[in-house]
Amino acid sequence: MTSFHGPFSFSVLNEHAGERLDNVVALQVTGCSRSMAANFIREEQIRVRNEIKKPGYRVKAGDIISGRIPAPEPIACEPEAITLSILHEDDDIVVISKPAGMVVHPAPGHFSGTLVNAILYHCPKLEGIGGKIRPGIVHRLDKDTSGILVVAKTAAAQVHLAAQFKDRSLQKTYLALVSGRMKTACGIIDLPIGRHPVDRKKMSVLSKRNRDARTLWRVKELFDAASFLEVEIKTGRTHQIRVHCAAIKHPIVGDVVYGYRNSGAHLPNILKTVTRQMLHAWRMAFTHPATGEKIQLESPIPEDMLRVLNGLRMMPEDLLA
Repeated sequence: MTSFHGPFSFSVLNEHAGERLDNVVALQVTGCSRSMAANFIREEQIRVRNEIKKPGYRVKAGDIISGRIPAPEPIACEPEAITLSILHEDDDIVVISKPAGMVVHPAPGHFSGTLVNAILYHCPKLEGIGGKIRPGIVHRLDKDTSGILVVAKTAAAQVHLAAQFKDRSLQKTYLALVSGRMKTACGIIDLPIGRHPVDRKKMSVLSKRNRDARTLWRVKELFDAASFLEVEIKTGRTHQIRVHCAAIKHPIVGDVVYGYRNSGAHLPNILKTVTRQMLHAWRMAFTHPATGEKIQLESPIPEDMLRVLNGLRMMPEDLLA
């Protein structure tokens, strides 16, 4: 394989004949994902026999693929000295326990105070990823969802982790406090998710353009007005747990976007104090991108969730599962 940055040239082997150009480049250039290769091909920085091709061009045996992977450029995101709760760190990855309220990636209205700002300060010698000097954010958590999040420090680690997310070999387990009392001990929610047909900022199980989504849940504790669940997602759709729980009429406690309202005489006072969705990314298991070691980590339950749970446990009508 050739190096990630700088000029390169190679001939297509018989075994790769008929494959997509972007896929072959990703196979041959270390640390270059297929999506990154596709972008470079569209920018005409990678050619076949010195001819411009599309990312989906089917290569032929003997084709000479050449080009230049540009050196990474800094992104317009300033490092900030923000305290991080680090669960694991080495030369390739850093695993964070993200607090509720922290945005993962800079966006309009959130250009500072994000996880990316914090990582850039914590890891000043990051490699270039995707043509930019930035941490490899291969998955995200909503602003008001707390818990475990893995970040790549190298381009090769990002590609490896992204592949694990894609083939679903990386395991993620969440804890969720949902509204209402579940009628069974466990279940599977198998409902496709897509963009909401009216509110484009939301996701929905009623979308006409959707993708498959599966969520497994198990009751950890039952209360009179809520249920504490252990949730495993088999797909990684936007807002998946929040959308799925709302779809079965048990929205996440504190999730005002997908149907929960922390008011009403029927609710225990402790639930009326909730100010964010009670969803926590609890555990993660994955293969280390460099060593091949199986990594299993756990993010402690945050204090605000423990406070609500303990309040529910103290109520006389509580019933443990």
